[in-house]
Amino acid sequence: MESATEKRFRDLTETPVPVLITRLSIPTIISMLVTAIYNAADTFFVGRISTEAIAAVGLSFSVMAVIQAMGFFCGQGSGTCLSRMLGAGNIKEAKEMSATGLALAMILGFLTAVLVIFNTKPLALFLGATGGTLNDTVDYIRIIVLGAPFMMGQFALNNQLRFQGSAIYAMYGLLVGAVLNIGLDPLLIFGFGLGVRGAAIATISGQIISFFILLRGCSKGPNIAPSIKNVRLNPTNIIRIVNGGAASLFRQGLAAVATALLNRAAGVYGDAAIAGMSVTTRVMMFVASAMIGFGQGYQPVCAFNYGADKKDRVKEGYFFCVKYGTLFLVVMAALCIIFAPSIIGFFRDDPEVIEVGSSALRYQAAALPFLAVTVITNMMLQAIGKGLKASITSAARSGLFFVPLIIILPRLFMLKGVEMTQAVSDVLSLFLAVPMAYSELKRL
Repeated sequence: MESATEKRFRDLTETPVPVLITRLSIPTIISMLVTAIYNAADTFFVGRISTEAIAAVGLSFSVMAVIQAMGFFCGQGSGTCLSRMLGAGNIKEAKEMSATGLALAMILGFLTAVLVIFNTKPLALFLGATGGTLNDTVDYIRIIVLGAPFMMGQFALNNQLRFQGSAIYAMYGLLVGAVLNIGLDPLLIFGFGLGVRGAAIATISGQIISFFILLRGCSKGPNIAPSIKNVRLNPTNIIRIVNGGAASLFRQGLAAVATALLNRAAGVYGDAAIAGMSVTTRVMMFVASAMIGFGQGYQPVCAFNYGADKKDRVKEGYFFCVKYGTLFLVVMAALCIIFAPSIIGFFRDDPEVIEVGSSALRYQAAALPFLAVTVITNMMLQAIGKGLKASITSAARSGLFFVPLIIILPRLFMLKGVEMTQAVSDVLSLFLAVPMAYSELKRL
């Protein structure tokens, strides 16, 4: 009788690639959208309080992004290795990688919490908080980081499950946490009168529940359940995690830096400008999350088949994802351009916020279709273990191009320069991703 492990191997290496990616990407898209909902829910409910409150949550987003970046670093770093090991039949090493990735995430989460708690106010000021937003920003950050070990842990588990082809369990874990967050937001913010602090408590409560559900999901079916006895924090495993996860760290870590720089640049023009850019960031993150989720559905197919030496399936999956990802983003770009004022106004009905947010949303939407090639190229490079190339492509959008642009463009075009920076960065990132993809696809 065929074992669960043998069934998984046959499924990932023999199922038609379009069918397999579609099946795996549906729960990963939902998972990524759920992650975006965590942030969008806080923005929506806090937006009912004041423009200053929504600006404070926007300023705090960089801290959330760093926590998520380190969680994905551990999860994708261990997950890509784990998937290739399973594809090659190395079960013992896969178990060690699973346990080590989770342990590293929890340790980094604890260290982050300690560091931020003792430096919250200077951090808030660095992120661009002013007299009107400082107290709310400090309160939100201090509460959020208390859950950092569990937040990083759940991102690690989510990615490990996904790379084992069990994206459905990952989806359930995040979905329950998101529902809890959305339910607690109005209760704590308005019912108990906690304001911004209530939004933070709701967020970490949802994340902690997600962690335990995901941990339980690791014991289902053929999935590898992390065990403390399998933790091996040795140089070899750390290097493997760094090689596989550095791209995620650059992609999401630099997104945190980009958000901080964006908020500081917008802050010159007042709290309404910060709020407008913050809402735009949430909206674009929601759309980009769907694209990233599609790419993450491709990653286990890519990594597993690369480990099993089925390179044609890796290439077929790449072109399938680029084609349909681009079509999806064209549709979303059109909707964002047409309905920009209504979308921004949904979060905060303030004329100044809507004016800034609508302009920024239209700029970013115009460049949105280019994101498919950039994201899928990065996902492929990461999944096949090309750590350096993956890190370069992931650093481009929010780092290599964005950082100099956010310094130069506002000096040339003032607030319009702030609004268009991300769009220009996305176009330049495409020109970097194409030769990176071509070189590896030709080799395959």
